[in-house]
Amino acid sequence: MITTTTLDNGVRIVTQNIGYMHTVTTGIWVANGTRHEAPEDNGVAHFIEHMLFKGTKRRTAHQITREIDSMGGILNAFTGHEYVCYYAKVLAKFMPRSADLLADIFLNSTFPLDEIERERKVVLQEIKMRDDSPDEYIHDRFHQNFWRGQQLGMPVLGSEQTVSGLSRSAILAHKNSRYRPQDIIIAAAGNVHHDELVAILAPLFSDISSLWQPESTGSFPPSDKEVNIIEREMEQTLVCLGTRSLRSDHEDRHALFLLTTILGGGMSSRLFQEIREKKGLAYSVYSYIISHADTGALVVYAGTEKNHCLEVIDIAQREMSRLVAEEVPQDELDAAREQLKGKTLMSLESSDSLMTRLAKNEIYLQKQQSIEDVLACYDAVTGEDIQRVSQELIKSEFLHLEVMGQVADLGLTVEKLIV
Repeated sequence: MITTTTLDNGVRIVTQNIGYMHTVTTGIWVANGTRHEAPEDNGVAHFIEHMLFKGTKRRTAHQITREIDSMGGILNAFTGHEYVCYYAKVLAKFMPRSADLLADIFLNSTFPLDEIERERKVVLQEIKMRDDSPDEYIHDRFHQNFWRGQQLGMPVLGSEQTVSGLSRSAILAHKNSRYRPQDIIIAAAGNVHHDELVAILAPLFSDISSLWQPESTGSFPPSDKEVNIIEREMEQTLVCLGTRSLRSDHEDRHALFLLTTILGGGMSSRLFQEIREKKGLAYSVYSYIISHADTGALVVYAGTEKNHCLEVIDIAQREMSRLVAEEVPQDELDAAREQLKGKTLMSLESSDSLMTRLAKNEIYLQKQQSIEDVLACYDAVTGEDIQRVSQELIKSEFLHLEVMGQVADLGLTVEKLIV
């Protein structure tokens, strides 16, 4: 029950009706994020996300929060490298009110100068909080260094220097140009009626326009392997070891998902079993995928003691090498397949997850893919497919290592990366 309406100016409204749900989650997405910023304005997309909750022509900041609370709902937003999303989750009977509230903050925010200065302090504190959180900071640093020197490598939050320099005119100019109608997707899932939502939002969004055109610049991971050390006094040593991966819409993406699940996607995964269960070298160890429109990364993460750091890196590389050298046994592949299919089906029970899926399908696939098609794609993956994808991506010359801790004396150099 997925229905899509495209307005004359390009704004898309896509809904999925799940009649038995009690909730509706509505999100207004813009397929334009940090990678579309000018370097001197890095962080402006995230700053705009904050400012849209600070008052409109009809509502003060306090009235916005009071209204969503009066519905017992959730109003929030998040920014990524390729999109920004503003969403509200409410009981189905409150959908019209929440849609009106979302549209108001999206279209009519006033960006008061005093609120900009107040929120600038908040964002600067958010940057400091990220930098003080090693578990967040190392992943952020991996992303920045993997795509260093490219817009995709810029941090979502920006830096203290760029955020401090953002003027009201620069913020407004970015929103007015980058929030193009053809990049706006309004996605709603749950007990929602498509025609009702279109009737509410189509008149409000029909007049949006923008002449801005993005530069057609691709992003590519580094051509040579490298090691980056973040020297910091810590109890643990944190490791991110990554290699090149696939773009979001790649035809081999389902084989990649299974590869990642087998490598480090759960308690039965190879990394978890070898590093935690058999050796006791880490509490947290897993692998994950970074997927963008034109590129990606496959990353292994572990937190361990300094004395075990080299051993953990060696085990991670050994398990990555096994995927290249050996075809995954059928029973292991079948277990990973059922794990992913189960997670996919369980995600259908949440209206916010369904809403996110609708929007990301529009952004990255330019179409809606049914759950049945997704499950069929998992069923079609063979051990040969996983080995072939592993051989394409897991190569010594593609490896990138980020290590955080007191590790200056460990001799971590590119010679240690020998997959």
